[in-house]
Amino acid sequence: MDQKVEPRDFAIVVIGASYGGVEAMQKLFANLPSTIPAAIFTVLHIGPHASQFPDLLSDCSDLPARYARHGEPVRAGNIYVAPPDHHLLVRRRYMVLSRGPRENWARPAIDPLFRSAAKTYGAGVVGIVLTGRLNDGTAGLYEVKRHGGITIVQDPSDALCTAMPASALRHVAVDHCIPLAGMPRILFQVCKDIASRSKDLRDVARTGGPSHA
Repeated sequence: MDQKVEPRDFAIVVIGASYGGVEAMQKLFANLPSTIPAAIFTVLHIGPHASQFPDLLSDCSDLPARYARHGEPVRAGNIYVAPPDHHLLVRRRYMVLSRGPRENWARPAIDPLFRSAAKTYGAGVVGIVLTGRLNDGTAGLYEVKRHGGITIVQDPSDALCTAMPASALRHVAVDHCIPLAGMPRILFQVCKDIASRSKDLRDVARTGGPSHA
């Protein structure tokens, strides 16, 4: 298992949803503190169609949301949205947009984002699967878990469409299975823990030993 944590002051949060995902993410972000130490990446199955999804998220959240841009630096305090007909990938410190093959009949798809985050940021990642049809997100969430990240799944009984969260629960030993109402609190705490751990590792690397209060 890869326990690497990127030496930075914030977590990498990757969120995937399909059917019912607009409303689910609006509820999640409406109650998420703007001080969360995280860069947040989202995939919704919008296909090639123009969408106002980033505006809908910005309208309900204290965090700004916008479509990700190829080569854009990763910065905390932002919600990055996979644009129509492009997979969103994260590399070390920047984003990549790809028109690679559809996965699970979707582009953008959830699994490519999750895989890229897990490979690049290891234990610094939080992966979240929300409402949706079929099973996109399951394989990617498995990779997040395998690389030491934190995994969160919406309780299927709370989801508009149960298939995606149910599939994730069948195949991944998730850390948290919770309704949307409880997710902002858990997510905020998990991100604080990751940011704190990253700071500790950076202090050790700088001083050659553990930091002392």
